[in-house]
Amino acid sequence: MTKLKWSKLIGAICMMGIILYGWIGLGQSPQPLVRLTTNPPINQVQPLEAEATTVLGSGHYNPPVQLMLQAVDAQGQSLKDAKIHLQLFTPPKNPWFTTDFPIVEGTKLLDIEGNAPTGQLQVQQTLPIRGTYQLQVAVTPLVANAFEPIQQKLTLTLPENSLKFRYFGILVVILLAVGLLGGWVIGGRQAIQPGEIAPQQVRLLLSGLIVVAIAALLWVNISAELAESHHMSMSMPGMGEEVPPSGKPAKLQSQGLYMQLSGDESATVGQPARLQVSVSDTKTSQPVTDVVLKVTTTQLENNWVAFAYEGTPDSNGKLAWEQEFFDGAPHSVVVEVAPQANTKEQFQPFQVAENIPVEGVAPPMHVRLISLTYFTGVVVIGLLLGLWLRQRQTPHTGMTWKRSVS
Repeated sequence: MTKLKWSKLIGAICMMGIILYGWIGLGQSPQPLVRLTTNPPINQVQPLEAEATTVLGSGHYNPPVQLMLQAVDAQGQSLKDAKIHLQLFTPPKNPWFTTDFPIVEGTKLLDIEGNAPTGQLQVQQTLPIRGTYQLQVAVTPLVANAFEPIQQKLTLTLPENSLKFRYFGILVVILLAVGLLGGWVIGGRQAIQPGEIAPQQVRLLLSGLIVVAIAALLWVNISAELAESHHMSMSMPGMGEEVPPSGKPAKLQSQGLYMQLSGDESATVGQPARLQVSVSDTKTSQPVTDVVLKVTTTQLENNWVAFAYEGTPDSNGKLAWEQEFFDGAPHSVVVEVAPQANTKEQFQPFQVAENIPVEGVAPPMHVRLISLTYFTGVVVIGLLLGLWLRQRQTPHTGMTWKRSVS
């Protein structure tokens, strides 16, 4: 009996080991996934500068980043005949260390779904701010039950422009030096004339600091309010042209095809706008799917590309997407239709377009006040440091004030 019990125990342990090994092997086996690559590499990309332009010498501008999503199976082979849905979200809000576009923080930058015959989806997107972007990707088969759908979250981190750290450091040094000089002057031994509460140099210095602080506060707030009122007035009828007229129509019939660009006719910074293009046959009114659609969104004031995509329409002959216009300037959306290389029906490519006015939104008041507080704090630190250095040099500093007051 003892030998039999030991045999059963050893057998049970072996069986449990086999099952556990199988579970571990199954958990570690390759799974279908989505690979993300960028061109150029993300560590070589910088956020868009607020006043960037494509004009030579007028400001630094980087072309949009190419985001390439590749859906692969467990063996690493590309999934065929897939549909990829991409949602791109900007880095979350951080009011203590805001970016150039604080309204854009924590918003949806892009939402697009496209057919991927080779399992690949490519978009070109300008990334406006630093931080970690989140990509939510859903891959489904065009043919039912061809493969298991994939749901995956990806991230990419965009570093800050190194020049901004340099400029910020220079500004901090200047403010610190101003405060240091002020503290040194205030901490010096100065006589007080009868009827005065402080020496004349101290009073002038304090008055100057107060004037500078008030001027800075007024400039920050008034400039933001003027920018906001400017965009509001541009959107009101009778206040001039909202946007320059587009040289191309929003709908066009050509060579047996009818293409129409529709959706939101205006946009607001921080909110995605819905757009759609449809292609149909003029004779049968049936949707056309064997064409290539090329979408390009361009900011009109400085002429830089915000978004670009090339793909095919869905089974209804439509391509729909949402994109955020993060810069409060008019944008041009151009869609070109061209025949696929392997189709019998060939035609000359043609375009439809729409110019969209974008309403800018001023940064929140608390964000502006926080930034002003940081700079004021640097001056105060310099002031205290100047007082401390002056007192170390002359330990009895301030006696003249006390005797005069008494």
